[in-house]
Amino acid sequence: MNAEELVEVVLPGKVEPEGLQVRRGAPVAGPGQVLVRVEATGVSFAEQQMRRGRYYDQPAFPFVPGYDLVGTVLATGEGVEPGLAGTRVAALVKVGGWASHVIVDAADVVEVPDGVGAAEAETVVVNGITAWQMLHRKARVRTGQTVLVHGANGGVGSVLVQLAQAAGVKVIGTASARHHDALRERGVVPVDYRTEDVATRVRELAPGGVDAVFDHVGGRGVVGSWRLLAPGGALVSYGSASTRDDEGSKQWPVLKLLGRVWLWNALPNRRRAYFFNVWAGRAMAKNRFRARLRADLTQVFAALQRGDVTAQIAAQLPLTRITDALRLAESGTVAGKVVLNP
Repeated sequence: MNAEELVEVVLPGKVEPEGLQVRRGAPVAGPGQVLVRVEATGVSFAEQQMRRGRYYDQPAFPFVPGYDLVGTVLATGEGVEPGLAGTRVAALVKVGGWASHVIVDAADVVEVPDGVGAAEAETVVVNGITAWQMLHRKARVRTGQTVLVHGANGGVGSVLVQLAQAAGVKVIGTASARHHDALRERGVVPVDYRTEDVATRVRELAPGGVDAVFDHVGGRGVVGSWRLLAPGGALVSYGSASTRDDEGSKQWPVLKLLGRVWLWNALPNRRRAYFFNVWAGRAMAKNRFRARLRADLTQVFAALQRGDVTAQIAAQLPLTRITDALRLAESGTVAGKVVLNP
């Protein structure tokens, strides 16, 4: 393939993983943009929802999924510092990442430090930003606190656990039994959400309640998460995994969550609730959003360099094997992130 030929994966509509299509083209960077040769992208929970038409603000079909990417700048458009060419960068794009080459606004790329590999960096772009901002910007955790992380073996959960521990926080993590040994090795107290009563077990471990709960499950379970909080605690809800396979409105689960959050925050109960959306604030204050993203992702990359966070790569597959990659990510059997190498 010559450097300019583009290969990308298209989601044509609500299809099984086998229904994804491959398309070719030739991208050119415009003013203020860079052309990135993608070295690693991945499968997030968002794309699993998009395939079902369940992601609350996905674009109209057909489109190219791919929430984030890591790659090398091949070419710069007018008005962009030419020295950026040849630099390894990361970007959060929401859609468009499942491709060999992607055009990105130069202001949206964050440099990846030397010595950090593309696949390693990829595991902490959307997952790392989400984990960092939930911990430090929303819950504002402090040394000595105790938190509950649902899905502690997952893409976001595994990064969240490590960043929390680096901040001196004790972690209780829910996961199925096969992940418990790995979690214990990390210093996490595991709880089996399939066979144990999570609320009862968490109350045994933290009789006064936990200082924060990080909940990606949504649905009715979020009420149980709220009830486990200690006074002064924070619930950070960041998804509705429990409604992934539902039919009907894709907005309704999110609106219900937002309604609950608003109600809880209106009550005088000394606890806080947040619905975390990594894109919040971008439309209103793009420059502030970009500065915060750059600062936080730089912190996450530094944690990766220090060894506070270990990249959890569940598997690496070529982009052409997207069907296998998606099936694997959706199987619920893997720990960490399924990475795609275009």
